[in-house]
Amino acid sequence: MGLEWARSQSRQAYSYRSDPAVPPFPDDRPIFVFDGDCVLCSWWVQIILRYDRSRQYRLLAAGSALGQALYVHYGLDPVVYETNLLIMDGVALTKSEGSIRLAVELGFPWSLAAVFRLLPRRLADLIYDAVASNRYRLFGRRDACYLPPAAERDRFIDCADAS
Repeated sequence: MGLEWARSQSRQAYSYRSDPAVPPFPDDRPIFVFDGDCVLCSWWVQIILRYDRSRQYRLLAAGSALGQALYVHYGLDPVVYETNLLIMDGVALTKSEGSIRLAVELGFPWSLAAVFRLLPRRLADLIYDAVASNRYRLFGRRDACYLPPAAERDRFIDCADAS
């Protein structure tokens, strides 16, 4: 039962609500959980801030207490972020699935990423993994977690805890 049962439970919508290790948070809109130390990830957050005109997405640094709790809840490493998380309707989407979905939702030109849906999921995830595992080498690492501009702070969850 153990780990497999826990993984199956964490795939159910809003399963984190019943996990005592995950503090309550506003989940009425999609949430993008990102590596705040990664230059590429921080750039992606800036794209979201610019192109999410309806302000539907909330943002959360993976290094925050809540971000780490969510990573653990979904069976992911809370220190070495192998993927970002897109939580929509209480369900976590990871790797290529989450990235493509978010890009499509942002509209043109980002919606052109939908072409990656033509690839088998395993291949799309292999491409995602190749970029993710080399992101610091290719794009760099920030000295400190990305901090949002003052005008956008209301879109971020748990900003003060981010490390």
